[in-house]
Amino acid sequence: MQETISKVPKSKSNLLTIFTLIKPILPIAGVFFFICLILVLNRYFSFYASFDQGIFNHVFWNNLHGRFFQSSLSSSLSTNVVHANEIPTVYYHRLGQHFTPALLLWLPIYALFPNAATLAVLLVTLITAGGLMLYVLARQYLEPPLAVMITASYFAANAVIGPTLSNFHDISQIPLFIFTLLLAMEKRWWWLFWLMAGLILMVREDAGVGLFGVGVYMVLSKRFPRAGLAVCTLSFGYMLLLTNLIMPLFSEDISKRFMLERFGQYADGDEATTLDIIWGIISNPVRLVVELVTPIDKTIRYLLGQWLPLAFIPAIAPASWSIAGFPLLKLLLGKGDSVLAITIRYALSVVPGLFYGAILWWSKHPKTFKPSFRRFWIFCICLSLFFSFTSNPNRTFYFVIPDSIKPWVYVSLPEQWHHVNQGIRPLLAQIPSDASVSTTTYLIPHLSNRRQILRLPMLELRNDAREIVKMDYAIADLWQLQKYAPAFKHDRGLLKELVNLIDRITNNQEYGIIGFNDGVILLQKGATSDQKAVENWLSFKSMFNK
Repeated sequence: MQETISKVPKSKSNLLTIFTLIKPILPIAGVFFFICLILVLNRYFSFYASFDQGIFNHVFWNNLHGRFFQSSLSSSLSTNVVHANEIPTVYYHRLGQHFTPALLLWLPIYALFPNAATLAVLLVTLITAGGLMLYVLARQYLEPPLAVMITASYFAANAVIGPTLSNFHDISQIPLFIFTLLLAMEKRWWWLFWLMAGLILMVREDAGVGLFGVGVYMVLSKRFPRAGLAVCTLSFGYMLLLTNLIMPLFSEDISKRFMLERFGQYADGDEATTLDIIWGIISNPVRLVVELVTPIDKTIRYLLGQWLPLAFIPAIAPASWSIAGFPLLKLLLGKGDSVLAITIRYALSVVPGLFYGAILWWSKHPKTFKPSFRRFWIFCICLSLFFSFTSNPNRTFYFVIPDSIKPWVYVSLPEQWHHVNQGIRPLLAQIPSDASVSTTTYLIPHLSNRRQILRLPMLELRNDAREIVKMDYAIADLWQLQKYAPAFKHDRGLLKELVNLIDRITNNQEYGIIGFNDGVILLQKGATSDQKAVENWLSFKSMFNK
């Protein structure tokens, strides 16, 4: 591919120059930022943020207190607990599950506002900043109208909106880092290029897949073949070293759980390394082809969803395939419903390659940007926005879109906020900030600023003294489970399990019921039950049994 001379003025970089450069896209970026911020904060404060938001907040809180990447919540998901039925520990290092040292970059911000809501703001900020960097990158090749259209496509993409309206996640850093890396490559700012390459690798253990795609593009395009070969070697070698030697030092989760959950079809036995999976893939090409295209309907829908906001240009852009092809390949080869869910965080890893490839394609076909195609492109953007809304990513629009029609399951905004103010917050206020607690999923983010926390029905963990202890408090939002139980088997089963658990631990007087408001129950270890709370609990249980 031939290099194109930058159309951005080569004046000295300063804030005024940057503002002038990105000014055309600021209205769109501002609308995206503020709408998404309002939605994710409503999702958090109305108690719809869930387990992962709590995990990341717990990790950040422990990092802030010098216990780097420790989390009892992560421990509850470890192979030792899930498969060997061991007790979760407070000193478990999450780096054995996901190697995410890049999160330390944002610790100073979290230190100023140590709250799970801070991570919601950080999530939207990072993804918005990725869009601004995309516009700067696009301007290296394209005139403002085309660059604005491409960036507008980014902010309208289902694969961007869905992961933004979610719990905080590490992949939110990927668009900003990769677009900055590509800009540095275009400008030949190699110090910045290699800095960003290092940061990308530190995002998580599989982020090197996207970086490997960039290296492949650099080689195949013949623009920077030596640097590209170095990038491929660095990313591939780092991933192998990390997953086979470094992460196992923290736990056995990478080989005994995560590899098998995603790629177990390529391995035999109860554990597998990345080398085992790679060999299982290349040694059976027939199975490889089958996994790539099946299920055919979901694969096609996923590809169309990724291409839609860019008017399907990535489908015919060679650079899109060379860069995005590798993270896309990782998803297509995996198993499970989440890998091809375009509203889940994994979809975001495919986005940078698709958009950079579209930029390069448009730089070679600017005359295609005719009024007729522009109208079609705007239609595609609008359609992408429509699908982003109707997919109700992460139940963000729970107050607009019913979760089920038959049976009817719908929670209005006034109803939910009434439940928050009357049922949840008064009982949360009774739990001391340093007490250990076990709770249901949607309360976890709001209680995760503490050392010891678990998700119900778990009540025991191993503390810093290596002693097995019971949680001081247990709090469960049974109202929320009751609302969704008619349509969702998991909620129905969990509600029944928690009712049985509460009966057991109160009948043996291990815990006492000290509060029950609007379907939310609060229990304290060794406490004498409050008579009014018990009456409310029995009344609720009788309605449940009916």
